[in-house]
Amino acid sequence: GAEPVKKIMNHFGEWTLIFICLTLAMSPLKRFTNLAFWTKFRRMLGLFVFFYATIHLLTYIGLDYRFDWQPIFNDVLKKKFIFIGFSAWLLLIPLAATSSQKMINLLKQNWKKLHRIVYIIAIFGALHYIWLSKTIFFKPLIYSVIIVVLLILRIRIKTRKFNYE
Repeated sequence: GAEPVKKIMNHFGEWTLIFICLTLAMSPLKRFTNLAFWTKFRRMLGLFVFFYATIHLLTYIGLDYRFDWQPIFNDVLKKKFIFIGFSAWLLLIPLAATSSQKMINLLKQNWKKLHRIVYIIAIFGALHYIWLSKTIFFKPLIYSVIIVVLLILRIRIKTRKFNYE
């Protein structure tokens, strides 16, 4: 293609979103199928999100800007799609760093609270894709709808048990 760096960057960005969607799909799949094995894939998928997001970012920093930090810094401050994408990547770091069983045991209930950041990351990822798209909105919209549906499916509807005595 005419812009191979852009193609590489888009490839890794899209796979990041695919893995975010797959990660978010594990709990609803467990709930709807009554099969617990779905959640066994969640950690691996989450680490794939971090890996692909990092390659996406490194493609931007290394191949697109050749590690010229001043224009990168300017982009982060001036372009909202880059700011939110970079913010999403920063939020992924503590999730990847605390993904081991040792960290889960160490953090206990705080681990669950910390890992709820994935919902914000998913929204940021969708916004990043929408905001960078200048003309073609179909794919970013599809990912956004999938993410919104997956987030809605994760909302547990609390039912009140009535005691008729």
